[in-house]
Amino acid sequence: MQISDAVIDTLRANDIDTIFGIPGKQTLPLNESIGQRPDVRYVMARHETNVSHQAWGYAETSGRMAATVVIPGPGDMNAMNGLKNALNDNTPLVHIAVETEPHVRGGDGIHETPPETYDTVVKENVLVESPQATIPALQRAITIARTPPKGPVRVGIPKNFVPMDVDIADVPSPVEPKPVGPSADAIERAAAALDGADAPFVIAGGGVRSADATDLLLAVAERIDAPVATTYKGKATVPEDHRLFAGVIGGGTSTELRTALEAADVVLAVGTDFDAVWTREWSYDLPTELIHVTLDPAHVGRGYDPSVGIVGDAGRTLRALESAVGAAPEASRTGADRAATVREARRERLAPLAAVETAPFTTVSALRTLRDALPRETVVAADAGGSRIWTQVAFPTYAARAYVNPGSWATMGVGLPAGIGATLANPDAPVAVFTGEGGLLMCLEELHTVAAEDLSITVFVFTNDDYAVISEEAEREYALGEGAYGWGNAPLDIVAIAEGMGLEAVRVETIADLDDVARTVTDDVPRVVSIPTDPVEPQAGTYMTQ
Repeated sequence: MQISDAVIDTLRANDIDTIFGIPGKQTLPLNESIGQRPDVRYVMARHETNVSHQAWGYAETSGRMAATVVIPGPGDMNAMNGLKNALNDNTPLVHIAVETEPHVRGGDGIHETPPETYDTVVKENVLVESPQATIPALQRAITIARTPPKGPVRVGIPKNFVPMDVDIADVPSPVEPKPVGPSADAIERAAAALDGADAPFVIAGGGVRSADATDLLLAVAERIDAPVATTYKGKATVPEDHRLFAGVIGGGTSTELRTALEAADVVLAVGTDFDAVWTREWSYDLPTELIHVTLDPAHVGRGYDPSVGIVGDAGRTLRALESAVGAAPEASRTGADRAATVREARRERLAPLAAVETAPFTTVSALRTLRDALPRETVVAADAGGSRIWTQVAFPTYAARAYVNPGSWATMGVGLPAGIGATLANPDAPVAVFTGEGGLLMCLEELHTVAAEDLSITVFVFTNDDYAVISEEAEREYALGEGAYGWGNAPLDIVAIAEGMGLEAVRVETIADLDDVARTVTDDVPRVVSIPTDPVEPQAGTYMTQ
């Protein structure tokens, strides 16, 4: 059997039907096999950096894996940015790199890079050493990617292997890896701490999304009557109109949310690695009674010493905790009031910014309008940058798979490609991208992918002709002057750029205009919306702590 055909058969046997890539001479035999399969969709990106971001957005908004295919060297190295992003976020994908031929390695063949170059940006780097080993290696890579803690796995297949017709080694049928469960002793100790709490607090990280454990998390929170905050990566794992929702902990954490968290006598943190970003380099004063649930043993004790460390799947651990903890007495139930206090303080903080109704808007006023106008089920892909931090604070989300933003890698330029992946993964849902034009410039070419693929995405671009979140700090901390990294002398015409790519585009000037165009997100028309925002508006990181 031809190896290229067997590769596609293996992907389909593992329920992978979407492949993102850019073709090159090395990949053409594989592309030929893809083209013969009506049950596989191949999406041609315009830059390899976006290929892995597209697969990341696909998986984050669906829970299903996609594949990527690139050429060696430049293609592979461009994709490294997205692979590292997926690694930090524990997002599964299989990255197929058509490698330099074994007999050429070390001879500076075209596009050659040492295979070990990619070791640190993937969960595992699998190099195929013989033609017959290709399919077993690919199956092993898919299994590793799907095994919690999940992540991207690279498979290097030498170019000369791909078109070969060989006897394919047998591989076992795909089996979904079972999540790791907690120990009975750990659950008993955690339950005892929670039962003795007067003011418990729950933190939900991205692992809650990975485990599809929102309902279980809320069941535990309701039983122990604890406010719930999500990390910035866990945003959307708790519906933000739930009575126990307190806020999102990240770059825009409010003083009131921090105070409520630090007033807790027991904290249950589920599915988070306690990274330096959301903890602000572990500056939160967390209680001695800290229950930490994570899949990676290396994360236990990072920044904080937990009283109970549980290495286990978020879903299985929460299910066990729900059965083990007692219900908080009615007379002592203050969780909803504590959460409401934080929410009300946030609403009051945001009110002046939300009141701006004409251009240039504040990001908050635009986000408030977008939330009111967009259908509740809209899938949102948020880029990194200043607008993302405001999105965490001022744009409520309601379903775990209906929102994606990058984690601690925080690379700009992910919003649009992630939206492309989200659209392919959620064909029946409206999809919106939130990005600044600084982030859009880093993936601008993917507007052409949207047009060529006729994808139903609305791209909302917060336009201020500035890397405003950088300029604000440059002025505040380093006396570099207002708008130090802006380009007001060479303003971008986002509408003209989008129209030049073959897309409908509009610039809004009033809140009413924005409301009207946002309500067309269900029209199944690719569209770009330019939203003028004030380059010197407050940034969330400072404003929320004033």
